[in-house]
Amino acid sequence: MSFWSKAVQTARLMVGVPDYDAYRAHRAAHHPGEPVLSRADFHRDRIARRYGTGAGAPPRCC
Repeated sequence: MSFWSKAVQTARLMVGVPDYDAYRAHRAAHHPGEPVLSRADFHRDRIARRYGTGAGAPPRCC
């Protein structure tokens, strides 16, 4: 990972924007063969987890 991409990832995490590419890499490495959320569904899921919509945020993976 280049310095610039790591800096961008850090800046996004600091302001609360989740990293879809890191999510996809994690799914490929730790959960092969399982479905991967689309970018839109991923962001919807992260907002739900962050703000605890509905009956509460779903459990985290790892």
